Amino acid sequence: MAKPATSQAGALRAVCGHSMGAQLASRVSTITQCGGPASDRRAMMASVLDQLRKMTDVVADTGDVGAVRKYQPVDCTTNPSLVLMALEDPASEALITTEIEAGRKAGKDALQLADALTVAVGSQLCSLVPGRVSTEVDAHLSFDTEASVTRARAITADYGARGISKDRILIKLAATWEGIRAAKILHDEGIDCNLTLLFCLAQAVACAEANVFLISPFVGRITDWHKNEAGVTGYPPDEDPGVQSVRRIYDYYKSNGIKTAVMGASFRNTGQIKALAGCDNLTIAPDLLSELGSDMEDLPRVLAPERASGVGLIAMSEARFRWEMNEDAMATEKLAEGIRKFDRDRQKLVSLIAARSPD
Repeated sequence: MAKPATSQAGALRAVCGHSMGAQLASRVSTITQCGGPASDRRAMMASVLDQLRKMTDVVADTGDVGAVRKYQPVDCTTNPSLVLMALEDPASEALITTEIEAGRKAGKDALQLADALTVAVGSQLCSLVPGRVSTEVDAHLSFDTEASVTRARAITADYGARGISKDRILIKLAATWEGIRAAKILHDEGIDCNLTLLFCLAQAVACAEANVFLISPFVGRITDWHKNEAGVTGYPPDEDPGVQSVRRIYDYYKSNGIKTAVMGASFRNTGQIKALAGCDNLTIAPDLLSELGSDMEDLPRVLAPERASGVGLIAMSEARFRWEMNEDAMATEKLAEGIRKFDRDRQKLVSLIAARSPD
């Protein structure tokens, strides 16, 4: 049992002499009244989320207005799945109703309303974050460069009509060969892109050659595939295939002075996030942001430009890109699966809007 502060002070005076003992006794009394040095350290410690913000741009992987207000990310990223969730968010109900009513008066069909609503949600998010909001080009255009460019221009124009300049948005495109070519064209027009559904180094190399602004390698989906193939329930963070993939891409970019930002995405647990501390950007779902915010452990930096290995540049032709994708079963399967899923969610979004805005 701990001694009372008064008896501790007396013992210190007896051992150290009156003057020094009195000084130490004063410190003991202060520490005792404040709950002890352990509680002081806890009060001074930053959460893992706060520590992460000092080395990485934290992006909210959500269209939930409440979550964005709560966690105050730098940027937001959306996709058809997240816009669907926004339809069920009470905080977005007034916006959705206004958009649907305005669209009906303008004679828009359900597909056109879905396009307008997607940008409306993005515009709302732009008012809540200091950085950029990503908005996705329709997944079914993933193999059509010209159509992707046309759609991206339309999205940018719609934002502009709402008072949102193009330097506040990123156009999301699937990292197919055609999507990467579209990003190159858009970059030359001053429209920045976020290449999503990225699962391997070949995609990352091609994106770098196209001067893509940002890429989103999908950590969790890579890990899911390998877990299923290996018949395991999980991996330690440093052995996680998704984590290793992002680390390899980050090292390649920093070794070669590539400006394209790396944004890890699709996390399954906070261990994956911690293992990528220092990555340029990390887009994180609200439930994991909450876990990181309540975690008071020390967070060491894992990735830093000065630690790059110096690996050399790779030349990526279309033929090499397609061959390397063909040789990577995981990347091929997850890219195709992701495109299909985003397209299904978009179709569902259109159906829900059609049900809410009958002719």
